[in-house]
Amino acid sequence: MPSKIVSLLIVFLFCLSCTEDPISEQNSPYTLDIPSHFGKQYTLPESNPLTTKGVELGRMLFYDKQLSRDHTISCGSCHIQEKAFTDGLAKAEGIHGLIGDFSSMSTTNLMWNSHFFWDGRASSIEEQALGPIENPLEMDLTLEEAVERISVDDKYSNLFKLAFGSSEVTADRIGKAIAQFERTLISSNSKYDKYIKGTYQPTPEEKLGMDLFLTHPIAGELRGGNCGDCHLGVLTSGDPISFRGFHNNGLDDDNTIKKGLMAITNNRFDEGKFKAPTLRNIALTAPYMHDGRFSTLEEVLEHYDQHIKDSYTLDPLIREASNEPIFPGDPVKLHLTDTEKEAIITFLHMLTDDDFITNPAFSDPFKD
Repeated sequence: MPSKIVSLLIVFLFCLSCTEDPISEQNSPYTLDIPSHFGKQYTLPESNPLTTKGVELGRMLFYDKQLSRDHTISCGSCHIQEKAFTDGLAKAEGIHGLIGDFSSMSTTNLMWNSHFFWDGRASSIEEQALGPIENPLEMDLTLEEAVERISVDDKYSNLFKLAFGSSEVTADRIGKAIAQFERTLISSNSKYDKYIKGTYQPTPEEKLGMDLFLTHPIAGELRGGNCGDCHLGVLTSGDPISFRGFHNNGLDDDNTIKKGLMAITNNRFDEGKFKAPTLRNIALTAPYMHDGRFSTLEEVLEHYDQHIKDSYTLDPLIREASNEPIFPGDPVKLHLTDTEKEAIITFLHMLTDDDFITNPAFSDPFKD
């Protein structure tokens, strides 16, 4: 072989070995801005690392109405940004006006959760992302049909190739992409966050409400609102460990109690237990509870203060909590004053994050 040809061949092979994967060049890791005061107890699975193109694809799919049978709703229809990714309805409304079993939970700060939906039926964000697509009361589309629709949509071919290395559309990849986008939905710039970081001084009423929120009452010794027993720490979310963040909060008695977590665990002692949601942006997410039975924060607080219904699985943290002496057989009541109730609600408004609900990175790309 002539030496010139050999030299050219060597140069060609050397260049091939130095050439970077063009997909890798265009799909860099997505850097999440993790709030330092949130703690490190969050989940980023190795099987679904966040990338810029993965998040971009997930945002598209989150807002794409062709993932519903009649092309009328998307994930974003029930999780609306200005409502802190809820929908303002008592119970989720699916295609053809069908009403679901539960209200739409906020998709805020999901990384700090381990079980999803009010009854805990999903154990990952990826599983949670796909559930509504197949639910006959929500989007009512089989995953096979979803894959088929996205596969023939020209705008997705390159997006999947950039995000996953090939243009093949699979249900697993749809779930992973949506989950990547949902992991970016972090709310961490409310007045409460600024207070924790030392950049905001709360008013006396806000401070009173904060103290009451975080305090478990001890009759005659310590007044409190008992909120922080279930809505933990700075995240104001349920305990992420196993199912410890699920509680029976006294909505129903033994005659009317709903299955809740028991539908998943088949454990009778989980009956009536539902996930304690984050209270981030709670002033924007009415109506409240798993079935949307309360229209206002005032109604919610009145429930905990005066209208707890006893049942065999009522959370002991609620059963024993009162600001006045309680005796066997007494109804479960907090006995808050009007001033204390107003202060707690004022504090709850401190959890509103205006930057979160207006961040263009979280908005509907089909409206850009």
